[in-house]
Amino acid sequence: MKAARRRTRHARVGPRGVARAMLAGALLCNAGSAWTQLDAGKSTLVAISRQMSVPVAGNFTKFDANIDFDPAKPAGGTARLTVDTASYDLGDSTYNDSVRGPAWFDAKTYPQATFVSTAIAPTGPNQYSVSGNLTIKGHTESVAVPVVLTQQGATQTFDGTLPIHRLLFGIGTGEWKDTSTVADEVLIKFHIVIAMQHAAR
Repeated sequence: MKAARRRTRHARVGPRGVARAMLAGALLCNAGSAWTQLDAGKSTLVAISRQMSVPVAGNFTKFDANIDFDPAKPAGGTARLTVDTASYDLGDSTYNDSVRGPAWFDAKTYPQATFVSTAIAPTGPNQYSVSGNLTIKGHTESVAVPVVLTQQGATQTFDGTLPIHRLLFGIGTGEWKDTSTVADEVLIKFHIVIAMQHAAR
């Protein structure tokens, strides 16, 4: 019975000890560490299509970016962008409801679009080609994005424009496949502002 009690007491104390050790280890590892955070108030993501040869721009109002990039070591950088497809805003509620529907983004079935980098290579001073996988409506295509970096202190700003073909991703089905009405090419323009945050010691 004594041995059983000892085992019981050990079982009660053990997990707490493990938790304390894990917490202490995390604090030690994070001391002086840094991470990046999207400045949503300064960042923009716009998709520009052409309808009857007239450019039509809409903003994605909800998206997140996780970027780890050191200009001194560009090949080691990574980037992931996650976009809420239902947040696409054309400035009119009727148009917004239509573009969120099955013929376009089908936001209920595919609530997110993503871009995940696979390689980053310099192409000039503060200029890079970011290769990666773009997934929209469950379909993935390999793309290469030209990006310009502006760095001020702990803030990095990434600007670029990516042309895509909407029909590859099933955006615009049925009558909307007619490219004389809505052009196949869509320009995705981004202005991503990332701030470096330092953990308190």
